[in-house]
Amino acid sequence: MLINNDDTPKILRDYLNYNSNLNKSKNTIHEYKYDLTNFLKYMKWLSLNDKNVEVSEISIKDVDAKFLNAIDLNDLYDYMTYLKDTFNDKPTTRARKVASIRSFFKYLHVKAKLIDDNPAKELESPKLGKRLPKYLTLEQSTSLLDQVKNKKPIGRQHDNSIRDYAMITLFLNCGMRLSELISININHIKFDENLLTVVGKGDKERTVYLNKACIDAINDYLKVRPFDDDVIDQEALFLSERKQRISRRSVQHIIKENLKQISGAENLSTHKLRHTAATLMYQYGNVDIRALQEILGHESIATTEIYTHVDNSQIRDAVESNPLANYKPDTQ
Repeated sequence: MLINNDDTPKILRDYLNYNSNLNKSKNTIHEYKYDLTNFLKYMKWLSLNDKNVEVSEISIKDVDAKFLNAIDLNDLYDYMTYLKDTFNDKPTTRARKVASIRSFFKYLHVKAKLIDDNPAKELESPKLGKRLPKYLTLEQSTSLLDQVKNKKPIGRQHDNSIRDYAMITLFLNCGMRLSELISININHIKFDENLLTVVGKGDKERTVYLNKACIDAINDYLKVRPFDDDVIDQEALFLSERKQRISRRSVQHIIKENLKQISGAENLSTHKLRHTAATLMYQYGNVDIRALQEILGHESIATTEIYTHVDNSQIRDAVESNPLANYKPDTQ
């Protein structure tokens, strides 16, 4: 994927293309471009005598190795303060931008060898408070499934409840990402083995095991899914009303409208269904953390470990099950 933009300097284009060749996702590359474009604009602004110029209006087309070599660690912290004071960026947002800057300067120093020193090597990321993932309870999950199975979706011209039920069933049982769900092709499913191949982050394939609820929901949907010549994408499993592969936005809207009907879940997003699947598997399935990592397709076990903090009852039960829990020494 070649990165072209009239105002994007060659040195940034080269970096983005480098990441594209590493099979980084399009979303990741888009974030790198957005973060680094704004960062370079601010660096140019720092070098100007006239500070009345808006940062957003500055051109970075002429940014080169000489300019980047002059940037030091203080400049980087100046930028982070600017983000916090001007845009009130949250620590998580600033942490992402720190990661983008670190990656860029590491490339410039180690791979491209265009700068003598790496000023971002000592750039610290803001401390992040641990946030537990939001998720549906088991009762809310069953209510959601009942809601979409038994009621015609609100404000919709066509009754796509069988399709919507199949999508939500996959989310809640398999913990897949939104991008993975919409990219499913019918030939990705091995019905004789109850297996599904999905394409996750970085275009990495992984196998998802389908339980009976998933197989039944998919089979029910295939009975009503159009297969005529008007279907634009014959391979896609889930189709929109226009008979083309369903979009991210459409799925998000469907989930949002159905969640509005579930008490306590009105403000949750589609991604929270993935959290729900992971949490339910961990709470009720006695799933090993490594197995859960494999199921979710996490690159790092640290990402998966957040689910071990969700179920306090398991922690309590573990303490209570200690063989010394009821031991009382003999008193003399």
